[in-house]
Amino acid sequence: MIERSRNSVIIIGGGASGVLLTAHLLRSDDPGLRVTLVERRESFGKGMAYSALLPDHLLNVAATNMSAFPADPQHYWRWLQQKQIVSADAGPVYTPRSTYGRYLQELLEGIAERERTMGRLRLVQQECLSVTTTQGGVEARLADGTSLVGHVAVLATGHDEEPAPGQNFAVRIGSAEDTPLAHDAPVLILGTGLSMVDAWLTLEHRGHRGEITAVSRRGLLPWPHQKGHPIKLDSADIPLGTELSYFVDWFHKLVRETEKAGGNWRDVVDGLRPFNQRIWQNWPSTAKRRFLEHTKAWWDIHRHRMPPQIHARVNQAVQSGRLKLLAARVLGTESDNGDRLVKLLPRRSRDTEILRVGRVYDCTGIVKDVSTGSIAVIRSLTDRGLARPDPLRLGLDVTLDCAVIDKNGAASDRLFAVGPLTRGTFFEIDAVPDIRNQTARLAGRLTQRAAPGFR
Repeated sequence: MIERSRNSVIIIGGGASGVLLTAHLLRSDDPGLRVTLVERRESFGKGMAYSALLPDHLLNVAATNMSAFPADPQHYWRWLQQKQIVSADAGPVYTPRSTYGRYLQELLEGIAERERTMGRLRLVQQECLSVTTTQGGVEARLADGTSLVGHVAVLATGHDEEPAPGQNFAVRIGSAEDTPLAHDAPVLILGTGLSMVDAWLTLEHRGHRGEITAVSRRGLLPWPHQKGHPIKLDSADIPLGTELSYFVDWFHKLVRETEKAGGNWRDVVDGLRPFNQRIWQNWPSTAKRRFLEHTKAWWDIHRHRMPPQIHARVNQAVQSGRLKLLAARVLGTESDNGDRLVKLLPRRSRDTEILRVGRVYDCTGIVKDVSTGSIAVIRSLTDRGLARPDPLRLGLDVTLDCAVIDKNGAASDRLFAVGPLTRGTFFEIDAVPDIRNQTARLAGRLTQRAAPGFR
């Protein structure tokens, strides 16, 4: 069955990126606009990021910077006060991620109620298997055999939830494969970043008492947030388009100057934030590759920080030996009587080690190649050449306007992408403050109006 609609935008993915784009699109007063939001999960708004139920799974961004709207930066903060979750005079607050998922759900519910009489919003709970461009627009084929037809489709599928290819010996925490485990079983976690911290908190909540080892190439733990004073920078102050070594030297010098003036490295990192995407986009390909290979791990622990209370708990676990951080590479694994033998090569060592564990958890973050990932609609697009991975294979190749680029290098005027799928072009596009800006701009383009809050 083919279901046709009027002047319409089909958004594939109803997590944070999809809901934010929906909210920005429907700020338009165009009565002919139709938005269809397609989500395969049972609920809209949460996605993978905000489905976490533990109260210890906190946002890594302060609540005052988590508004859905760039032009109304206090929107989330007011909602928290209205729900009596925080007081107006509270200091820096890092709310549970489940609370933010509830905020996005209620935001969408409010939009749906407002649009009920005009019929401009439709919510569809189905998995989208493929998207095809047609003479008049796009057709999205759903798992139940029906199709949606519109003028434009926007991919907002977020992160791949399956382990990366080649790591099928590992499971994702909380997945169907994460079956009950003996409380004293040793565990290996791949990755030492924020996803590892979430996994460790989950294991702690379950009462797990076995040895937990977290391994990454450098074994680095993210730093905690602290209240600071971001330095003020102008784009003319930043050496755009240089090789990585020059930029790193400039950055270190800026940190030293800031420290002499009474500040610290956080003030520099936070002062650079408005320019991060521009810095990435102006680097030559050689600088981008060197950054990913040599510098990204150091940048991540300074840029993507933990709430102070969570950092204190993790640090105490490391000090007491309940959590072991290991800088090493995984060379291979094999199963042995229900356990997993993992062969490791520690950093700066020629001698390998064998670690026997009851389970391996994958917390390495993003899939390295979306064309081989588990998201059906993305694989379908890349298989047919309607989309291609970006040159670094961090996500889909898109223009600065979020238009999807096909295998021949042509930018589509009917297929777009937002959120983590676009990290190859925007790099820092995982956090809500970045995604809300991106979706507001794209909504402005798709509705032929200036996006609110942008100059």
